[in-house]
Amino acid sequence: MPLFKLRDGAELYYERNGSGPPLFLVSGLGGDGRFWGANVAELAKRFTVIVHDHRGTGRSTLSRFTYSVEQMADDALQLIEALGYDKVHWCGHSTGGAMGQVLAIDHPGRIDRLVLSATWARTDVFFRRSFEVRAMILRELGPAAYQKSSALALNSPWWVRDHEADLAAAEAKAKETIPEPEIMLSRIAAIIAHDRYDQLQQVKARALAICARDDMVTPLYFTEELVRLIPEARSYVLPDGGHFYPHVHGAEFCRVLTSFLLES
Repeated sequence: MPLFKLRDGAELYYERNGSGPPLFLVSGLGGDGRFWGANVAELAKRFTVIVHDHRGTGRSTLSRFTYSVEQMADDALQLIEALGYDKVHWCGHSTGGAMGQVLAIDHPGRIDRLVLSATWARTDVFFRRSFEVRAMILRELGPAAYQKSSALALNSPWWVRDHEADLAAAEAKAKETIPEPEIMLSRIAAIIAHDRYDQLQQVKARALAICARDDMVTPLYFTEELVRLIPEARSYVLPDGGHFYPHVHGAEFCRVLTSFLLES
């Protein structure tokens, strides 16, 4: 089981697959590298794909402290350095995209190409209220209710309609997925606090922002904002798929990502 020890002694679980240019696939608030599922095997045909469980999630150390997007990004940077990479491609989904912004701004030499998937530059009223409600449900009703309610925002209505068994299975494992609710609450507070809006013009990496038109967690206007603020960035918008569109349209996601990373 590959574990990397951070400078403060906590450990990150990670996996490395394939060969070729290094590509960090970084998951969102849930933090578990298994989010990427079959995308890893497909992308590993062309890249060395690295996924990791964020600190406080999955198989990594469940540190009890105050989380921040900067701290999450620094943990990932320590892993990049430990694996011996001077520069990597970064594809970050949601919270992973916020981490990518931090690295592209604060450590520009470390990011080759930057893919921002279903993410945002800074919190607005919609985003803040959405996550305040999710935090309230977790705090007052527990992990199973959090999972059940979150699924309505994370997925397209038609996907929910057709995948009741999958949703029930995820809800049954909620206490395993969120063993320490206070950690998730701290991570929610961290993403609400994320704000790199005024610094995005400093991004030097070639950037692509991807989203689904029906995303109700990070609506389309967040992607449009990223493209407006990051020099020469461009976007790719899927017609549907919700916030978890890489699960719904995995083949299209991998095709678009691979094309962008390999173009001259």
